[in-house]
Amino acid sequence: MGNGNDMAISNALTRHYENIRKTDTRPNVLIIMTDQQRYDTINSLGYNYMTTPNLDKLVEEGCSYTNAYTTNPICCPARHTFFSGLSSLEHGIADNDFEARLSPDIVTFPRILSQGGYITEAIGKMHFQPMREHHGFQRLKLMEEVPENRYEDDYLCYLRDNGYGHIRNIHGVRNLLFLQPQQALVPKEHHGTTWVTDRAIDFIDANSGVKPFLLYLSYIAPHPPFNSYTEYSDLYKDITLNETKTSETPLHCMTEENIMFGDVREEKYLRRIKEVYFGMISHIDEQIGRLLTSLDDNGQLDNTMIIFTTDHGEMLGDYDCYQKFLPYDSCSKIPMIIRYPKIFEKGSKNEEFADLSDIYPTVLDVTGLDYTGKHTLIGESLIATEKKKRRDVQYYSYSVGSRRWCCIRNKQFKYVYHYGGGEEFLFDMMNDPNEGNNLLWGNVLPEVSKIRDSLKPILIDYEKKQWQSEYTTEKDFVRLDPYVPAATRNKAFPQFTRVLKKQSEIDAMNDFVDEVILAYQNEEVVNLNDLDLEAWQKNSHLSDEDVKRAIEKKLSV
Repeated sequence: MGNGNDMAISNALTRHYENIRKTDTRPNVLIIMTDQQRYDTINSLGYNYMTTPNLDKLVEEGCSYTNAYTTNPICCPARHTFFSGLSSLEHGIADNDFEARLSPDIVTFPRILSQGGYITEAIGKMHFQPMREHHGFQRLKLMEEVPENRYEDDYLCYLRDNGYGHIRNIHGVRNLLFLQPQQALVPKEHHGTTWVTDRAIDFIDANSGVKPFLLYLSYIAPHPPFNSYTEYSDLYKDITLNETKTSETPLHCMTEENIMFGDVREEKYLRRIKEVYFGMISHIDEQIGRLLTSLDDNGQLDNTMIIFTTDHGEMLGDYDCYQKFLPYDSCSKIPMIIRYPKIFEKGSKNEEFADLSDIYPTVLDVTGLDYTGKHTLIGESLIATEKKKRRDVQYYSYSVGSRRWCCIRNKQFKYVYHYGGGEEFLFDMMNDPNEGNNLLWGNVLPEVSKIRDSLKPILIDYEKKQWQSEYTTEKDFVRLDPYVPAATRNKAFPQFTRVLKKQSEIDAMNDFVDEVILAYQNEEVVNLNDLDLEAWQKNSHLSDEDVKRAIEKKLSV
């Protein structure tokens, strides 16, 4: 009797889901977000030596936004604008703040899709606080950069369960080697980039054809530490790489902080850093190929809107700088590709300005769902029929107080205002795409002043709408005290090891210095004596013997 009831229930459920599949024909949404990937690192859109065949395939089959920008060139605010569709004024995050929380009344697009009948899942780096706050996703599989607790981070638990719980620096050694070329400590088949893709393929296999889904994949790579495998980094050996950008006029005052991050400004170091960084992108590209194959095998490739982008770029030695948070294109311009053949023309390139805030309304537009929040979205659907957002200019900004700068650019010129001291920049992006000559430095020509005076009120207007009112007057910016650069070293060390409770887990952990040695011992250009060992020793509380052992590459076992 029980078996008959079970069979009846099973048949009823089967008919129920078959009806859903027949009636709900809305497209799936797959968003692939890398971290800190330059706009010029896709072969068909940038450097022609890049090994990115699968990203090139997306370019060939989708629409590329060739003038896409971040809204803020640093992780936390960029990602929170992406999820919320709001400016920093509304969501409250303008710089990296790892304690920042979105207000409960902010409605993210994953929440709208979840409530609208979509299966929703996020895999990878989120930067959410609290760490497992879901912001509308029905399921999170987390892989954070510096997880605070093993038991909140799915990737850390995976490594433990698969025999790699002893590794401390799971995403590469930060602190001393943060911006140095190094080897990954986790085997390739268990690397975070592979792990995210494996979980994604499992999701696609399980959910294809059941109900429409939103799958958000957030890779940590190619964010530093620059750690890869020789099979990828060696793709870029013995070939001519891009020349780093230089400037004929003084740089933005905050570049001093970025320059300090680099530690060593020798060409051999920069060359190898680029090889590893580009190798990390080729590793991701390989995984994108696996994702495309999975969608195709499940009959969902053309029924899925695929969005590929990043949160911001990487200076990568330009002007002797590394990292981000500067107005230069190296870290502010981003790749953005959308593949969905029912709407976006195959192989097309859109040269209008677009940014991360446009993804939220585009997702709603394509899925046929309405915005339910009380705040006003700052972006606009990229397929809007009644266009209201200006696409002839692009605005973006960074931080608060004397650190804050804001920027406006049109097709030819970029104008930047820095509140700390009233520093101004104007670049001719057509004739000086490397931003090497600030036209507002020294004797300013009348025609240059005229260009600045035409862009300045537009930028002030954006600041009035998307930032705090005390930063502007009726017709001008407020000038704050000069910014004093605070150059620091990366002091991030593994956090989860400090809260381990089981003695067996504590005893099994690798020696920290051993991992430093393992990470750099096969990188021939790296000499620890070239680095700031004094700061490293102080920040890490290492003994003289530990430092000596690291230099001499003497493992403890």
